[in-house]
Amino acid sequence: MMNRYYGKVRGRWGDLVAGIFEDGHLFGLWFEGQKYFPDIPEHALWLEADHRPNEVPGPVVGVFESLKTQLAEYEAGKRTSFDLPLKPQGTPFRRAVWDILLDIDLGETTTYGEIGRILAERLGKARMSAQAVGGAVGHNPISIVIPCHRVVGADGKLTGYAGGIDKKEKLLRHEASVKRAS
Repeated sequence: MMNRYYGKVRGRWGDLVAGIFEDGHLFGLWFEGQKYFPDIPEHALWLEADHRPNEVPGPVVGVFESLKTQLAEYEAGKRTSFDLPLKPQGTPFRRAVWDILLDIDLGETTTYGEIGRILAERLGKARMSAQAVGGAVGHNPISIVIPCHRVVGADGKLTGYAGGIDKKEKLLRHEASVKRAS
């Protein structure tokens, strides 16, 4: 089994915990205390300042530093998408939904129903349950980078967000201002 490393990232909208496999793939990015926050083992490997550089594999350090840089650029309005190696863990259905989320551009939103329509088309099915899609969106393990905050209800209203509706609203407002400025 591949080692997992965790690191804390201070963010504009709250502190985050990143999860990175030893091969340098990001498997998680959660707001501290959010809904569906993972059970991190007591003996987890943390990327703390007191670790010697040779204790943490180079790919882990590189991705962690890149994540911090890209998040800071995103928060400053200088980055509209992320370029990180991702390996979210979930069922094939959830991963298919998360792949669709990656296609939603900064400053844009879509609905659970629209994601269901796209997924049904990709899978050759007549339709897909918006409720099932909602469950997959809600369990997205890589907040912000896989932009589940860009999914709204059919009526355009903000609906559930594991990090909290207040954070979802702030992220969408930030992205709208970045889009207007560009």
